[in-house]
Formats: sequence, C-alpha cells, structure tokens
Amino acid sequence: MIDDISSKPEPQLLLCILPERKNSDIYGPWKRKNLSELGIVTQCIAPTKLNDQYITNVLLKINAKLGGMNSLLTVEHSPSIHLVSKCPTLILGMDVSHGSPGRSDVPSIAAVVSSRNWPSISHYRAAVRTQSPRVEMIASLFKPVSDKDDEGIIRELLKDFYASSKGRKPDQIIIFRDGVSESQFNQVLNVELDQIIQACKFLDERWSPKFMVIVAQKNHHTKFFQTRSPENEPPGTIIDNKVCRPAHYHVLYDELGFSADNVHELVHSLSYVYQRSTTAVSVVAPICYAHLAAAQISQFIKFDDMSETSSSHAGGVTVSGSVAVPELPRLAPNVMNSMYFC
Repeated sequence: MIDDISSKPEPQLLLCILPERKNSDIYGPWKRKNLSELGIVTQCIAPTKLNDQYITNVLLKINAKLGGMNSLLTVEHSPSIHLVSKCPTLILGMDVSHGSPGRSDVPSIAAVVSSRNWPSISHYRAAVRTQSPRVEMIASLFKPVSDKDDEGIIRELLKDFYASSKGRKPDQIIIFRDGVSESQFNQVLNVELDQIIQACKFLDERWSPKFMVIVAQKNHHTKFFQTRSPENEPPGTIIDNKVCRPAHYHVLYDELGFSADNVHELVHSLSYVYQRSTTAVSVVAPICYAHLAAAQISQFIKFDDMSETSSSHAGGVTVSGSVAVPELPRLAPNVMNSMYFC
C-alpha cells in the first residue's frame, strides 16, 4: 500500500546534513528552494564532532526558526525599558554585505531587520535586497513604483510591525546601522534616514514618527581585564571615558531625548536578546541578525551563473550604471515573517 503524501501536512522544518562545513555547493540552492519555493524553514548541519554544546546550539537555532523564544528579558515582561515600552517603538538593524574583494560582478546584499510584536524587543523579521556591487548606502529603503505603491524595504517592515503589534504604528523608530565609517556618517543621515522618512510619509502623510540613529563600529581591538582576576569583564561593562568599548556606538541623530544612560540601558538589553546565544553578545542583536540575513540570502545568488544576468533583458534583473543587478527571489509568505536567518 502506498501512502498518499499529498494529503499530509507540509513539514515545519527540514534538517539537512551537509557533506562539508564551509563552501558547500548544496547550501545556497537548498536554502533558495525551500525558503522561496516551498515555504519551509531549514536547518543545515555538518558536524565533525557531536557534543552537548553543538546539539544545544543547533536546537537554539531550530526553536527560533520555528517561532519559539529561547530567552526573554524581565524588562520585556514588566515592561520597563525607558521610552521603548511606553509608546510603540520600531527597532531596526541595518547592514550591507559585499562580495569578495576584486569581484565587481557580484551584487551587494542589503539587509534590514525589524522588531515586531511590540513591546517585545526579542522578535524580529528581515527584508533583504540586492544592489550595485560595493555600494554601502542602502538604495531600496524607499522605492515608489507609482503614486500609491512603494516596493521599498521600510514599507514592508512597517506593515509587518502594524500587523504584529495590534494595529499600532510606531511613534518612534530606533535605527542601528553597522558597517559604515565616520566619513559616511553624513550619508547615513542624508541618504538612508531621508529614505526612511519618505517611506513613512508615503505610507501616511499625517504620520510623523520620531527617530534615533545609532552607528555601531565593532572593529576595535581594545581588551579589558579585571584587576586581580583572570576572568573577563562581566557582560554589560560600559567604559565611556578616555577609552572606547570594543563595540563603539555613535548616536548620530536623536529626536527621542535619550540620555547616555538610557542608550547604555537599551544597548545592554539588546545584547541579551540574541536567540542563538544564552549569554550577552558583543553587539546588539538587530545588527547581528541583519548580518546573518544578508549572509544567508547572499547564498541564493552565490552559485548562480552570473553570465545569465549580464544583460538588462534577463528576467528579474535591474541595471545600475553598467552593472546588471539580479533581483532576489521573494520568500514564501509563510516564512518571510519567521526568523529563518537565525
């Protein structure tokens, strides 16, 4: 007797054992097939040694991908996060991933993750787009295609926040931007923040949320040690006088009126909600997630034949300057709001 598998429910998750840990030719096509076409989240493993820590890390990822929460902060239950808990607040993490040095034919990947289920600061979803190679400023935050339609990243994330937060629009938007140097700070405000403001106005002309823009810089090789102790400094240690933190946060713009202590508290809280870890991470979770989303979705095109996208007449291709930029396939509706990137 042969079972009719068509009548059975679709799996919630597929587990894939890869033949090698890095640079597997299977990974990109497998992710693309499942997330875009089948609408199933996946977990890939390539264990060289199985132990409790490895299994725990895999289970943390699986639980997050299936909608579970591995940890929640006490301040989320209260809720008592300064300003964030008292009025609807959207938290964004933004990052751009570039191809290998010397590869001018590989598009950059822009990723923005956004908080959902306010007043939670632990739930996130991602929106990812391709753009011209080696371009750091995100170009598709606002992308009007008609008088009423906007296909940009921000509109997508705003609609999700509204749907997941009981019909509330965010009164304030906090943006964490990664990957920019000090020489690009003005561009973050004049290009990216301007696009976000335009996207909000395009959605509702009468709506004017307040903004705060924070740039995180991780590439500081400062190390701290406790006096008369071999242990590391405890998570949450803040040093803001004379020396800088390993993760350095620059507040570029603030309409919310946060004090330095308020920013410290928010950064500290967001360092504990990373669902792939049971401890604090060195940079806020939204930035970690944006990096993960960009890296994972970049695998969708990593193994494509780039010659197929060399013409502006190819399907799903946009042209910026002289470089053809292939558009990413859209994720299936039932996985786009998940933490598939975790």
